[in-house]
Amino acid sequence: MENTASILTITEVAEVLRCSKAHVQKALVGKIAGVPQLAHLNMGRRKLVRREWLEQWMETSKTR
Repeated sequence: MENTASILTITEVAEVLRCSKAHVQKALVGKIAGVPQLAHLNMGRRKLVRREWLEQWMETSKTR
């Protein structure tokens, strides 16, 4: 069984990114110009993000 620490809620993602939950939700649906959509899982009304997906997303989204 996979470690549950590798699954993050929107609140936890917002803490890692130091932004609001609303901004994370915009990233999940691709509403931020110039930034790719953040991969996530839908579990009913909950949205969950695997830590590795967040790390990959941050790597592809960083500017030079």
